This record gives sequence, C-alpha cells and structure tokens, in this order.
Amino acid sequence: MNIRRFQSIDADQIAQLFHDTIRTVNLGDYTEEQVKVWAPDDIHFRDWNAKCSSKFTLVAESEGIIAGFAQLDFDGHIDCFYCHKDFQGQGVGKLLYSGLENEAQKQGLNKLYVEVSITAKPFFLKMGFTSKKKQEIIVRGVCLINFRMEKIIARQASYHSV
Repeated sequence: MNIRRFQSIDADQIAQLFHDTIRTVNLGDYTEEQVKVWAPDDIHFRDWNAKCSSKFTLVAESEGIIAGFAQLDFDGHIDCFYCHKDFQGQGVGKLLYSGLENEAQKQGLNKLYVEVSITAKPFFLKMGFTSKKKQEIIVRGVCLINFRMEKIIARQASYHSV
C-alpha cells in the first residue's frame, strides 16, 4: 500500500470511491434515502479535483487502485476520510490517519477535529478521538446523524544542538 499526496489524475477514482463506499458501507447505518442524498447518482456533483487540490489530501493506492483518501484543513479539521468498500478492515484507514496526524504535527497543530458518520465513529474512537456532540445535519432536505469528535495531539519534539 502506497500513501501519497493527491494528484489530479485521482479525481475520477475518488468520486467513484466516495459514491460506492457510502452507497454500500454506510447503508448499514443509514437509510437508502439518506445515502442517496449523501452520495447522489451524479458522482461528479462536486469538483473533486478542486476539493482535493485545495486541501492536504492523502491517497492510499494499491496497484493503481485508490483504496482510500483523507483530507486535512490548515486548522486541524479532517474533512473527507473514506476507505474503498473493497478495502474495509485492511488497515487503510490507520495508514491514512497516521499520515494526517504526522502532517498536523509538522504544521504545529495540537488538536484535530472531525464530523463523522455513525459508521466511522468506532474507527475514530480507536484512533483516540472523543465524541463531543451528536449532530443532526440536513443534506438536500434529508436529516442525517453525525458526531463531532476531536483529539488532542502531541507536538513533535524539537531538538536543538548546543
């Protein structure tokens, strides 16, 4: 598994991964109506190249297939964080999360925060996040439940020679 920065060529696979993962994996915790508004039939409902290029976006790739992607904003917000439906439970999320936390430490951040689905909450708990608030959000007129979570991270130690 190769973890690397997003490239424009990745946009189409990311759009498909987002759509397929929500429509299959998240269907265990959300209704069909909810997953359809979250991941519309038009997989290019957003400009994935622009969204991924504007943030620190990591991609997990295995033999040319994108197995997951994750995004970090400059303020410590984890935006998109998705693992391909066929790569669930294989450590992809841990690798992506580790890369985001390392980048946050390099940027001098001391806290990460995220809004996660019911499905993703157990993963983020395992990564050391605490749940701060259950939220009801409206997406295209349909109510979805998610959770605001955060984690205090240690800054990397700096060593100075004398």
